[in-house]
Amino acid sequence: MFDDFEGEVWDEHQWEAHLNEIEKQNTKLQKFIAPDSSDRAPRWLHLIRESNSTFDAVDAFIEEELRFDDPYFMDDDDDLPADWEDELDDSLWDEWEENDLFWDDEEDFDEGEEWKKMSESFARSNNGSIEMLDIYNHSRELAAAILQWAESINPQKLPASGNDFIGNVLKIGAKIAGGYSFGFEHEFLGGNIAYTKKALYCANDALTLLQRELKRTGLLDNKSYYHFHGQLFELRNNIGIYIQELREEFYNGI
Repeated sequence: MFDDFEGEVWDEHQWEAHLNEIEKQNTKLQKFIAPDSSDRAPRWLHLIRESNSTFDAVDAFIEEELRFDDPYFMDDDDDLPADWEDELDDSLWDEWEENDLFWDDEEDFDEGEEWKKMSESFARSNNGSIEMLDIYNHSRELAAAILQWAESINPQKLPASGNDFIGNVLKIGAKIAGGYSFGFEHEFLGGNIAYTKKALYCANDALTLLQRELKRTGLLDNKSYYHFHGQLFELRNNIGIYIQELREEFYNGI
């Protein structure tokens, strides 16, 4: 996947420019294969209807996003591969499973060292798992809670800003996961940072929509509003701290 760039170390800004270009191409593809526009149900509602729980819906969303966000490399003059649509099912998600992105309980641990599995620092290692990363778990739990709230609302009464809010919250975990897939080796750490910054942007956008739009719609009672606001505010800040820590690792050459 990264063979064309062997030996070249990009910083977060170079990675961000590349990922933004890929995102434009993928957005075009998403529109091409999206459900019929006559079906006005939002994407998150489709996922809830097709899933057994809100957590399953969140995981399905993350998997779907990862398939579209596969940051493969192509030359500036290349068009989208003709068979790209057929290859989506075998892209980034399958690659993660092959490379053990999600940790296997029984692998790589000596007897008496089980405690290491729970440490945040271990999550940032080749043997770690995103399921040990606090901000990922927090984002997933918050997204599931917000989907549970959204499920109780008539979709026709939810304004466009409400759908945008839900979409941004769901994307937080997907972008964190996308960053984590790059790993923590120095040559790919810039990609991790750039991807994780997208999670920060989504969290900021979600907070803005919650404060400026949803608060005045009456769709959230005070208890729910302040709970979501507090959880989202905390998650946003912790993502920012995580990014700063990754930057320190990058510039220290770790």
